[in-house]
Amino acid sequence: MRRPAPSAILLDMDGVLYHGDQPLPGALGLLRRIAGIPHAFVTNNPIRPPERVADALEAMGLPRPDPARIITSALATARWLAGIRPGFRYFAVGAAGLDEALRVVGEPDSERADFVVVGEGVGLDYEQLTIGINLILGRGARLVGTNPDPTVDAMRDGRHLVLPGGGALVAPFAAATGVTPTIIGKPEPMLYEMALERLGQAASDGIMIGDRMDTDIAGAERLGLWTALVRSGRHPPGRPLPDDIPPPDFDVTSLDELLAHWSDAFPGWIPEA
Repeated sequence: MRRPAPSAILLDMDGVLYHGDQPLPGALGLLRRIAGIPHAFVTNNPIRPPERVADALEAMGLPRPDPARIITSALATARWLAGIRPGFRYFAVGAAGLDEALRVVGEPDSERADFVVVGEGVGLDYEQLTIGINLILGRGARLVGTNPDPTVDAMRDGRHLVLPGGGALVAPFAAATGVTPTIIGKPEPMLYEMALERLGQAASDGIMIGDRMDTDIAGAERLGLWTALVRSGRHPPGRPLPDDIPPPDFDVTSLDELLAHWSDAFPGWIPEA
């Protein structure tokens, strides 16, 4: 291996720990074994605030994490906007979790918004699109997307569905205005940096576990984190990986297999079950 064992773990959630409301095999064992190691959860999903994400994990039978360890793209977006324009006004499109995060540091204003912020979930309709377009073209509001994912996976009534992601929902605003949106979530650095900051760790000391090469792995690789791809989500076993993204340090079919690889690569780092 190219450097000493990592000292912190960043975890994607959907596709790594669960699908829908069902935990994936190995999730409980992994979370129990890393309980004493600095770790945080980083998700491009802006729909639910950290408290409700923690509640959902607990409802699945997984350990309830400290909500302060959960970094969502809504939180990262709010932090970024407050950093470049304190007391900003915004027009938010998406589920309530996005507005909840933005309202802490900004003010909703559909007539004088500085930013049109597009997330995921229900909320985009003709009227919302019209308001956003006119704020961008008429008032010079900046177009911001919480995350670039074109689609997200979901489970409904035991059936797998593909839903529009943040990238798909911000696209109509970009097409109508000719404006390129600023994107905040993975693979951009803000989520990783916020998580590492809260853990008091450097990027070179962390490892990112994810199920998507284009977001989880690509962004972590750019910052110099170790990377681990679990093929329980977007890249099932046997599917070729993209040629334009460096391969992950660990490429496994399950979390149990990942723990076994870590035991070989970093003896004594992860406590035995």
